[in-house]
Amino acid sequence: MLIITDTLHIADWELVESFMRSSGPGGQNVNKVETAVELRFEAERSPHLSAAVKLRLKKLAGRRWTNDGAIVIQAEETRSQARNRELARERLVEMIRAALVAPKRRIATKPTLGSQRRRVAAKVQRGEVKALRGKPGGEDE
Repeated sequence: MLIITDTLHIADWELVESFMRSSGPGGQNVNKVETAVELRFEAERSPHLSAAVKLRLKKLAGRRWTNDGAIVIQAEETRSQARNRELARERLVEMIRAALVAPKRRIATKPTLGSQRRRVAAKVQRGEVKALRGKPGGEDE
């Protein structure tokens, strides 16, 4: 069982771990020991997450979200399989915790009178600069 918060737990049947050979450092070990971890969390089927949380989680996961609604996290930083498992689980927990936080609604505000006047004054000044760019000469041409 994976503990996300005091009230939210992820059951073991929702998590699938697979191991593969890791790239990177490890010497001869890298050719024979499967230290890289691929953690798969069936987020879409999870009864513990609400629809809003699943939607935010999908946005946070990005490319790690599969077509069948699972999140795939890979960890191969260390030479230890156990440490890579911990890293993958920690990443999943952090992602779910971030999805649990609902974003604050933005309240549209009216521009102040001073900011409106400054904007118009800047537009007038810019227009005058552009008007002065014409060819020199009077109206007798």
